[in-house]
Amino acid sequence: HTALSDLEVISEEENGSLWHLKYPLSDGSGHLTVATTRPETMLGDTAVAVHPDDERFSHLVGQTIDLPLTDRKIPIIADHYVDPEFGSGCVKITPAHDFNDYDIGKRHDLPMINVLTDDAHMNDEVPEAYRGMERFAARKQVVADFEALGLLDRIEDHKLMVPRGDRSGVIVEPYLTDQWYVKVEPLAKPAIDAVTSGRIKFVPENWSKTYFEWMNNIQDWCISRQLWWGHRIPAWYDDEGNIYVGLNEDDARQRAGLDASVTLRQDEDVLDTWFSSGLWPFSTLGWPEQTERLKTYYPGSVLVTGFDIIFFWVARMIMFGLKFMDDVPFREVYIHGLIRDAQGQKMSKSKGNVLDPIDLIDGIELEPLVEKRTKGLMQPQMAAKIEKATRKEFADGIKGYGTDALRFTFAALATTGRDIRFDLGRVEGYRNYCNKIWNAARFVLGNTEGFVAPEQPQADVIAAQRWIKSSLDKLIADVRGYMESYRFDFASQALYEFTWNEYCDWFIELTKPVMNGDDEAAKASVQATLLEVLDTLLRLHHPIMPFITEEIWQQLRAPLRIEATSIVGSDFPSAAGRTDEQAEAEINWLKEALLGIRRIRAEMNISPGKPLPLITTGGSGQEHAWLDAHRQDLKFVGRIESFEAVAHEDDAPEAAVALAGTTKLLIPLAGLIDKEAELERLNREVERKQTEQKRLTGKLSNEKFVNNAPAAVVDKEREKLAECERVLAELAHQLDRLKTL
Repeated sequence: HTALSDLEVISEEENGSLWHLKYPLSDGSGHLTVATTRPETMLGDTAVAVHPDDERFSHLVGQTIDLPLTDRKIPIIADHYVDPEFGSGCVKITPAHDFNDYDIGKRHDLPMINVLTDDAHMNDEVPEAYRGMERFAARKQVVADFEALGLLDRIEDHKLMVPRGDRSGVIVEPYLTDQWYVKVEPLAKPAIDAVTSGRIKFVPENWSKTYFEWMNNIQDWCISRQLWWGHRIPAWYDDEGNIYVGLNEDDARQRAGLDASVTLRQDEDVLDTWFSSGLWPFSTLGWPEQTERLKTYYPGSVLVTGFDIIFFWVARMIMFGLKFMDDVPFREVYIHGLIRDAQGQKMSKSKGNVLDPIDLIDGIELEPLVEKRTKGLMQPQMAAKIEKATRKEFADGIKGYGTDALRFTFAALATTGRDIRFDLGRVEGYRNYCNKIWNAARFVLGNTEGFVAPEQPQADVIAAQRWIKSSLDKLIADVRGYMESYRFDFASQALYEFTWNEYCDWFIELTKPVMNGDDEAAKASVQATLLEVLDTLLRLHHPIMPFITEEIWQQLRAPLRIEATSIVGSDFPSAAGRTDEQAEAEINWLKEALLGIRRIRAEMNISPGKPLPLITTGGSGQEHAWLDAHRQDLKFVGRIESFEAVAHEDDAPEAAVALAGTTKLLIPLAGLIDKEAELERLNREVERKQTEQKRLTGKLSNEKFVNNAPAAVVDKEREKLAECERVLAELAHQLDRLKTL
């Protein structure tokens, strides 16, 4: 029941019909055949048009036809819009129900007969036999009546663009009504220039092309809507239909010099939502008054939004900002993707795949979730469909993942301008990440209880301190760069990998020998570094994970002598120029050695806690020095019980080998494993995996499954097969290695 803009109408190609109808000439000399996809609108025809240069019909221009099913005669006109090659070369003209016909009607001063009601039923302008009929019922009746009169030439299958409301999905009608418009061209040119000149920048830049495409082809904007909510049109009518405009009724009267004796009624229409939203950057700051807030916060620096409302909102804000404030409303427009479900489908209520952020944060049981999604739905079939989808997808309801985990998930998925496939598994993974940060903080705080960092920085006592500070400076530079370029996904990934791998898995582990030792001075130095790095990581994470970072950071204020009362009041980290390539090379070698030892344990199924002898051979002088310097780390972290160096690998007993740089690390296996038992275990595992491989291969070879199953399901099975084949290759490698010992 309301006007819609073209942007609110989705036109897609559908299968339909093309009806060829015969219109008799009034002089009885024959007929013209016209083709239409909407036969019911012929009741509102006011002309038949031909091309002025079409010799077949030029002699008929100016004559009339008897419009079938009505008692009206309509003229035959000539217009260059008509394509003489399409159909019969004759076009029925219905100015009230077709955009092109409306333009032709204005050019030829044709009557404009509206034949539809607000409910898309036939109105009183049509013959009595059709009045009150629903539009598609009227279509069937009109076609039947043409056939009965011998005036139906033929019906052809035809593909056509069908306009549907973007929310209702219902076919909408071009329909002649009085509406309010904004003349847009004078507003559009300055808005185009603002982006062309660089005063406004799109990120990613390619979205500016989308903006220009629309702005360069913009049409006048229908801003009135027949809805029950929104800003009322500021226009008033007297009893004669004269229009008075003002900020309010008193202002309208004052402008027109009307006294109270003249009765006025306000226009019942409201402004298009996007008209009101277009005023947002300054109307929320006190405009039209020149408030301090308006001076301070207009223009803004950046607008963050989805690509689907570049036309609806972004362009309108730019046009209005330049018109009313003589300045752009923002300097940059960051365009992000739309959130879709795990199968890539757009989230919508009708599909039942919409996720409420509050549910993800707090959690919700299955039955309340079903009730929440189906409540208020008038159609039982729709409710049943959504209930089924909900029960299938969330068999156990939705777990509570917490706000920080959800925020980090969205940041990690925020690839520029691309749609986001939202998977609950990602949220669960980042909840584990929150737990990882929490546990790391508990370790640090538990091992620094009562400690207060000295006012003067202390010298680093272990290479791991220099390494972590050097790596941290690189992280800070990377995160700052990613943030400034709106690559929140890269920033999140960098934070995740550094915090989980470098800080938690390596640095904390490498501090434990000192923390468990008796050197108090060394311990104090390491404590200060543990706190310093944790503080920096919390501040780097804070824009994405505000809650857990604030909670932990408050406990760092005392030991680090921090004066700020909130993490928000502290400085965002800056790199301190602590690059130390030598320390990085040293710790990277140590990590390579420890990973090699761990790999041997895993491949040979040796318990992680079992002490191992280590024999080394080869290596550079620098690597020998690193080995000597990190014996304690290798003992504590690698569970090495003894060290031995040999000149050649042949001088060592049978052993599993790993490399750290050019140093060979040999773990003698005598007495560590039962070779026969391990061979038997590996062969059993191979048989199990081969059975799984056969099952998956058969499933994916079944064309019926591949063609009919959802793409996401097929992809999942392919991933399982690839993983199974990877494991089989690794098992074969382990068997070959074990057989040579």
